[in-house]
Amino acid sequence: MFSKRVVFWSACAGMLLFGICIITLGSVVADLRLKLNLNEIASGTLFSILPIGIIAGSVLFGPIADRNGYRMLLFISALVMSAGFFGIAYTSSEFMLKVFILLVGLGGGSINGATNALVSDISETGKGANISLLGVFYGVGALGMPLVLGLVRNTLDFEIIVASVGILTILTAIFFLVIKFPPPKLTKSAPFSQTIDLAKDKALLLIAFFLFFQSGFEGIINNWTTTYMVSTLAVEQSSALYALTLFVAGLVAMRLLTGSIFRSLTPQQLLIISFALTLTGLIILKMSSSYNLSVIGLIALGAGLAGGFPIMLGIAGSLFAGLSGTAFSIIFFIALAGNTIINFLMGLVAQHSGVAHLITFAMAEVLVMAFLAILILKRSKQVK
Repeated sequence: MFSKRVVFWSACAGMLLFGICIITLGSVVADLRLKLNLNEIASGTLFSILPIGIIAGSVLFGPIADRNGYRMLLFISALVMSAGFFGIAYTSSEFMLKVFILLVGLGGGSINGATNALVSDISETGKGANISLLGVFYGVGALGMPLVLGLVRNTLDFEIIVASVGILTILTAIFFLVIKFPPPKLTKSAPFSQTIDLAKDKALLLIAFFLFFQSGFEGIINNWTTTYMVSTLAVEQSSALYALTLFVAGLVAMRLLTGSIFRSLTPQQLLIISFALTLTGLIILKMSSSYNLSVIGLIALGAGLAGGFPIMLGIAGSLFAGLSGTAFSIIFFIALAGNTIINFLMGLVAQHSGVAHLITFAMAEVLVMAFLAILILKRSKQVK
């Protein structure tokens, strides 16, 4: 027997670690450049390694979780992350730094996918709402790490800070090891043909490609909004970064509401709210001529984008409960690929037509996502 409450909180602890994982590298990259005497090209390479590790972890976790359960998977993934953090803190080799960053991404990607699948598995009802609550802890990690760094930056070396994250990760690994998790869903490995059939399932592919665009949408907002605000509104970069923080805060707040006040709403109702808020945010940003108004637009945009992953993962968890881990692996792989590809396409648009077309590019994404959402809701009803 296992406690659903304890298992849920263990998943939240894992998601908190993932939020910290995503933010930590960007927060200490300047210190790493000075310590290892890295040039701009070498520093840029560091940022490309972390997503590779996350994608690899996202692909690997699913079949392992379905066959062997979550306990050892989460324990080993957390240990891999901790090794990465300790290595980042104390290595003096550029090559080994890249290896340790890869380890952080590998463990983080596995934990991200596994915790989402785990919460889906233990939720008989309200899968999307519970996954939304889980997502709140990603935001706490992503928002809290820069705050902690800002408070202790002048008193502690960055090595001690990163090593402390490694210690936190080890403590979380021990927590994963001592509690009881749901038993594995499979008594033997699923035939490869079954995995291939799952990867070709129309409902699964529709969900995956919705999140392909969702992930890309979040990526271009995170990566291009500051440039857009600096160039169109002539605000300082520090102010633009603060506005981007409020975008994340809007996302976290909406996920908290989805997991509590709005948990009785259907996926269709939540999607309508999400698209309405997203369009409102984009329109405000497009028409904005002042910094304060653009901040309101970003908060609305964050709230609108909050629903994408929880709603779609909740639907996928209901449709593919027997192989939820493998299904989530396929979904996360395609979604993360979307983040890379759409950011690249936005880069081409910015290079040839200017970053002012960010909102137009985002509007086009909304139309595609709305079309896919209609197909997904229709298909999920047919499957059920």
